[in-house]
Amino acid sequence: MRPRQWLKNTIIFAALVFDRQLSIENWPAVLRTFLGFVIFCLLSGVVYIINDIADLEADKQHPIKKNRPLASGELSVNVSRGFAIITLLIIIPLSFLLSPAFGIVAVSYLVLNLAYSNWIKNIPLLDVFAIALGFVLRILAGVTLIEVARFSPWLYVVTTLGALYIGFGKRRAELALLADRANSHRKVLDGYTLPLLDQLITIVSGTTIIAYSLYTFSAPNLPNNHAMMLTIPFVMYGIFRYLYLIEVKHRGGAPEEVLFSDHPLQITIILWGITVLAIFYVF
Repeated sequence: MRPRQWLKNTIIFAALVFDRQLSIENWPAVLRTFLGFVIFCLLSGVVYIINDIADLEADKQHPIKKNRPLASGELSVNVSRGFAIITLLIIIPLSFLLSPAFGIVAVSYLVLNLAYSNWIKNIPLLDVFAIALGFVLRILAGVTLIEVARFSPWLYVVTTLGALYIGFGKRRAELALLADRANSHRKVLDGYTLPLLDQLITIVSGTTIIAYSLYTFSAPNLPNNHAMMLTIPFVMYGIFRYLYLIEVKHRGGAPEEVLFSDHPLQITIILWGITVLAIFYVF
């Protein structure tokens, strides 16, 4: 179920934080968002099980993924499939009980990933757009759990672009790692080339910086002194650092591993988060 990747689901808290509702007095919204986070962790865990079952033969040929429980034979496919079904039978009703709108988003996320595992993952460009849509659905899930006052639509744009950036970076790292064996692992890699991915990464990274910069001085709920613009350098450095890791250090095939191992990137994210919280809730 890849618990290390559950960190992606913290984006559900974006609506709570950026709508300036993160407070003890607003504990019901905080609690609902936390429960939504737990549900999405379990839901994404089921998705990873489904992906591993679908990619079983390809993962056996991968130099790193061959060590995963299913690919290595350590875990039974039938046990994994049964656990995924039971988990879904529990968390889907709970998601609708938490909020009907949240339940619809959760089911949409599941359907998207089923389509990805069985079809979209083999279509160049659409595969990465599907990954990006998954992040947008996470944000939307957070929005459905609170009474939104002035949540900026710019955050949907920034999230989409940022996810595309990470997705294309992941494809580039996979293509560079597997070289001539790329197609035997992921059919979709046959539709990419390193020059194409380099161009896509350049376009998306630059657009992400522009979109985030526009958000910092045009969103309706930001301080009038434009202090949010102080966070732009952190975003720029984070994007440049990740690009450095992809191009120079040849990492990025597993973004979660990069996040857990690269200290400069970790420090940048922490400083960005502290600055955002200070601007929204202190000054």
